[in-house]
This record gives sequence, structure tokens and C-alpha cells, in this order.
Amino acid sequence: MRKLAFLLINTISLALSMQLVAQPVEQIIKIVVAPDHSNWTYKTGENVKFAIAILKDGNPVTDADIRYEIGPEKMTPVKKDAVRLPTGRITVDGGTMKSPGFLRCTVTATVNGKEYKRAGTAGFDPEQIQPTVTLPADFTSFWDSAKASLAAIPMDARMMLMPERCTETVDVYHLSLQNFPGTSRVYGILCIPKKPGKYPALLRVPGAGIRPYAGNISMAEKGMITLEIGIHGIPVNLDPIVYTNLASGSLNNYQNFNMDDRNRFYYKRVYLGCVRANDFLVSLPQYDGSTLGVTGGSQGGALSIITAALDPRVKFLAAFYPALSDVTGYLHGRAGGWPHYFTGSNFEFNNKKDKINTVCYYDVVNFSKMLKVPGIYSWGFNDETCPPTSMYASYNVITAPKSLYLAPETGHWTFPEQQELLNNWLLEKMNLKP
Repeated sequence: MRKLAFLLINTISLALSMQLVAQPVEQIIKIVVAPDHSNWTYKTGENVKFAIAILKDGNPVTDADIRYEIGPEKMTPVKKDAVRLPTGRITVDGGTMKSPGFLRCTVTATVNGKEYKRAGTAGFDPEQIQPTVTLPADFTSFWDSAKASLAAIPMDARMMLMPERCTETVDVYHLSLQNFPGTSRVYGILCIPKKPGKYPALLRVPGAGIRPYAGNISMAEKGMITLEIGIHGIPVNLDPIVYTNLASGSLNNYQNFNMDDRNRFYYKRVYLGCVRANDFLVSLPQYDGSTLGVTGGSQGGALSIITAALDPRVKFLAAFYPALSDVTGYLHGRAGGWPHYFTGSNFEFNNKKDKINTVCYYDVVNFSKMLKVPGIYSWGFNDETCPPTSMYASYNVITAPKSLYLAPETGHWTFPEQQELLNNWLLEKMNLKP
């Protein structure tokens, strides 16, 4: 019965943890929107055409009514139209862009009274996109001072074995560590191979939201220590309703907390919590002493880059669609990264000098400039949560060894092949077999 209860909680936690990255649910009616270059990439000034098809059971839906909008991602459309498709297909002229960026065609089809929506996005010289966020003169000293303060705080590590989650080859623990500013703690699920020996370690950092965590057991079974952490200073093994209540209550909109003060901003404790997690991993007697990686997606993609930049003990990183990248883009007439601080209803509230100053100390762009270790990255052109303009703004300033695996069709989700490729890359870095 206890094992069954764990399996149920594990399933729920996995579902919650994937809610921002799940592939869209398949529907009977499918919209296909594709730029006319196979790689969806163009030179500035080059014209793009978007092929649109409305399909059912793989065949065109005749006389479908559609509306389409074309414009720079997240910006006001420059072209709109509504047409009927006698053959279920049409090709529309998307125009071009005069500067590097992304042009998106969003299509809404009405079939039997129900609406369906899909987009296709063309990239124009994305490797030439440069960031808008500024680098504070004291950026490095600010974070050096913060890490020094963290180092002075004892870890006070507390490990609780979770027998119901252990496997034949891996022990699983609920972990709690003392974190900056001393009264705060970081919690996570720690997995350690049972077989005596020395092992590489992998830190898994979370996407946005408030949820429980199951731990990265499958990777631990391949021969590594894994630690999957939460960021909110609460245990990660509670009843799911606790996190639902926090998400709609005291932690609602946490990404904006204390943004007017760089020292009190919510993410300061979060970033340092990632370093604190590494403090623990490298202290384990089972750690091999040299092989430490970090991985995550969305907010976790951001935290992967940030952790690798802040902590020289990290030797490599794998990041999906990093958030918190070039968030000031909206102030310069183009898309900015999640949490979209300076657009829509957030604009009037956040467009203040002190808040703009604070985000410069936390933007992924400025950590990307510090990276010295190899990384693999993956995203798609249709991402509306983390716009590709913002992600390229960070990626293009990385001077460390890097590779980008593009899946242009994807939005804020991944194909299995993407996850497999990044996992295999991590295993290779650890000298382990897939």
C-alpha cells in the first residue's frame, strides 16, 4: 500500500513538473504552419513565405475558415487577414525583417464551430542577435560578495532516507540544506548509487512553478549522484495540494518579489541555493572529486547557465529554452524573456529605474558572458514562453564551447529526441554509457 501511494504521488509530481514543457495534446484537426526554408532560417532582407495546411486524418480540410497574423514575435502583427481555403491549403507572403529577429505567422482555424491555433516562425540571422540588457560595472563583485556570505553559513545538511522511493541500485533521500541568508533552506531529492565507489554528480534545477519533486532516479541508475532541488524554501515531498495552495496564495507571482532591491530580490536566494546544492554534492564521500554537471529547462535552463557561471566546480551544463534571458528586450521594441517583466500588464508596474537596475544583476545574458565550461542547448522557434530572440541574445554572447540543437517546430516543449540527445551528452561527459 505504501509503495502504491508513492507511485501515485510520483506520477502526480512528474505531471506537475512537466506542465510547462509537455508536448501539445494531439487533436483531430491539425494546423501546419511552415516557412518555406527547410531550416526555417533566412538572411535579413530575404522574403519568407508561410505554407498553411488544415488537416484531418492526414488529409486537407476543404473550405476551412482561417485567420492569420504575421509580425515579429510577441509584438503587434503587421499583417492580418481572414480567408476560406477551398483546398485546405494556402501559401501567404510573410515579408521580411530588416534586422535580426523572428517573424511569426499565427493561424487560427475554425472547423465545425471549434477553434484551433498553431504558429510557424522564421528566424532572420538569429546568430547576429545582440542583447539589450546592460552589464553592471560591479556585477562580478556583487556576486563574489554574495557567494562569500553564503560560504560563511554552515550547510546543516539533513538527509532522510525514503525507502518507498529507493530502487535495487539507488538510495533516495529527502535533503534539506541551510541557505542564504541563514534562516532559509533549500530542499531536494538526492539519489546515490548503492554500490560502493566514487561517482560523478548532476544537479537538476527546476522550471518555474511550485510543485513536489520525484528525483532524477533514472539517471542515478546509470551511475551518478543526482540532486533535484526546489527553489522556494519548502520541502519537496509534501502533498500536492500544498503546492497548489502556495501557487495561488503566498508564492503567487514570486518572480516579481522585491524586484526594486537587488539585495532582496527573490532570485538572489534562488541562485545562491543552487551553489549551496553544489556545496553539498562535492562534500559527499561518494563524489568522484571532479565531475559535476547541471541541467534544467525554462527557469531551470536559466539556472543551469547561472550556476555554471557562478560556480567553477561545475564542469558542463545542458539547458533547454532558458528563461530570464534579455528581459529588457521589450524596452527596446522586441521580445524579452520570461517572466516578461516589461510588457502587457507588467509594464507600468515594473518599468521603473530601480527594477530595471535589479534585473541586470539577474539576467542570464550577463551570466552567459562569464561561462567557461562547455554546454549543450536546445530550443525551438515557436516558443512563446521563452521567445527565441531572448534565448539567442544569451547564446550569442557565450564564448565557452557550445552547441545548439534546434527543433524549430517546438514551442515550450521538447521532442523525445531532444531529451535523449542532451541526456546522452551528459552521460558522455561523465564517461558513462547511455
